[in-house]
Amino acid sequence: MTRRATAAALALLLAAAASYRVQAQVTYDRLLNAAKEPRNWLIYSGGYFSNRYSGLTKITPANAKDLELKWMYQAAVAGGWQTTPLVVDGIMYLTQRPNDVVALDAKTGRVFWIYRHQLDPTQIVCCGSNNRGLAILGDTLYMGTLDAHLIAIDTRSGRPVWNTRVADNKAGYSVTLAPLVVKDKVIVGVGGGEYGIRGFVAAFDARTGREAWRFYTIPGPNEPGAETWQPCPPDAKPFCDSEAWKHGGGSVWVTGSYDPSLNLTYWGVGNAGPDWNADQRPGDNLYTDSVVALDADTGRLKWHYQFTPHDRYDYDSVQVPVLADITWRGAPLKAMAWANRNGNFYVLDRETGKFLVGKPFVKVNWMDTFDERGRPHQTVQPEGQPTWPGNQGGTNWYSPSFSPHTGLFYISAWENYATIFGGTPVEYQEGRNFGGGQNRPLVPVPGAPSLPGLRRGPINNWTEAAASGGVLALDAATGERKWRYPMTDVTDSGILTTASDVLFTGGREGYFHAIDARTGSLLWKTNLGAQIVNGPITYEVDGRQYVAAISGLSLGVFGLRE
Repeated sequence: MTRRATAAALALLLAAAASYRVQAQVTYDRLLNAAKEPRNWLIYSGGYFSNRYSGLTKITPANAKDLELKWMYQAAVAGGWQTTPLVVDGIMYLTQRPNDVVALDAKTGRVFWIYRHQLDPTQIVCCGSNNRGLAILGDTLYMGTLDAHLIAIDTRSGRPVWNTRVADNKAGYSVTLAPLVVKDKVIVGVGGGEYGIRGFVAAFDARTGREAWRFYTIPGPNEPGAETWQPCPPDAKPFCDSEAWKHGGGSVWVTGSYDPSLNLTYWGVGNAGPDWNADQRPGDNLYTDSVVALDADTGRLKWHYQFTPHDRYDYDSVQVPVLADITWRGAPLKAMAWANRNGNFYVLDRETGKFLVGKPFVKVNWMDTFDERGRPHQTVQPEGQPTWPGNQGGTNWYSPSFSPHTGLFYISAWENYATIFGGTPVEYQEGRNFGGGQNRPLVPVPGAPSLPGLRRGPINNWTEAAASGGVLALDAATGERKWRYPMTDVTDSGILTTASDVLFTGGREGYFHAIDARTGSLLWKTNLGAQIVNGPITYEVDGRQYVAAISGLSLGVFGLRE
């Protein structure tokens, strides 16, 4: 490098350093009190209660029509961009495909640095190069990777601090969720349920990367829950597996929640393996399709609730556990509200796991009633007949929101959507798909296009008889529907609400919406040109409120017209 080139490079580095906003350390106390500094977005779901609710109020139902694009950042790699950015004291940190971390000026979009993780070329993932975000503690960011590593990255330089292997990626393990920091630990779960993994949640020392504890979502012999992986009966079919737990699935691929007063962390667990051939794995198959409440210090199980015992529909229960302090039958309740992929809305006592409410929010025919403990009475449909909701569920991984201001729980729903399920025998082979199913969507109109899966093209060419989408507002204590905002397509976007009663969400057709959170009426929308599959966030810099959403390969940041 010439002396002139060296001087120019040094000048660029100095200019970047001079423009880099001063950022305070993100202490654990700041994470505990994230709601008290709504100008930032410090945790994947906004705070430990995971309600995606912001106390910011500058954007209101009256002025939302004045929103305009302020800046945009373009990613380089195609595919669904599912990340939720963090914003800390004017700096935005986000992941982009496949496993990059980017630091930007949250006011202007100027890039400060990019960290690129070099993936193991043998990594195996079922559903695209997805990464849903980061965690932060002190001056360190934490990212899970597609090849099942957990990496600590310096917030100022973008350099790695440590790199820990979480699991064997050659067996189908991955880490696609945003980690959750609790005290001095970084907690992650593993993906790979479609490859016959044995799922787990694990905590790592934030300073060193050493594993502190591990909870297996599939119990082994003589562990609590092992009795739900039953031996094959004498008349079992040849493919029945008496040791199905070894490849039982139970992946954990969406970030959990934490209640500091109870010191419990809550995680949703995915489907059993094989996904659709339930006869291959007799029993209820704990802790698949469940929520588990774990001691945050030790990883010990405090309680669990199983939403879909002996799942034959791939009804992952990895949805975000939303914690809410509500009034229940005249008394205060530490509640957990949950809109499940199986089409039911639930309220649980988050201290004990007691079942309180179970109510469909979309059409459901795989079950009809609950017993007093919340176990569903299943109504398996005859062979060749449709099951509602379909394989992608009444909702899925995309984040809901709870507003303590309105008392409403908001979800993105797939409505009137069904699948004709069919299980087939499948033999476990490491790193090979372990789905065990031949399914097809219900097409109510003969010859019409069926509803596409999670990825769709730019043209909506199917009939709404195959499915439709909408944002639903439910009473958080009862599940009663208060309003519905219709979409022109099913929707994969998360939801954000604010203290000024504005709701932000997106759609697969590319529209970004601002909706009145009390009434469901449209306040403003703009077409960003591609499907929106992340959860919007809001933050404030220099006294101005911004809202960020991702459409296709573009991160767009909006603010009020000046």
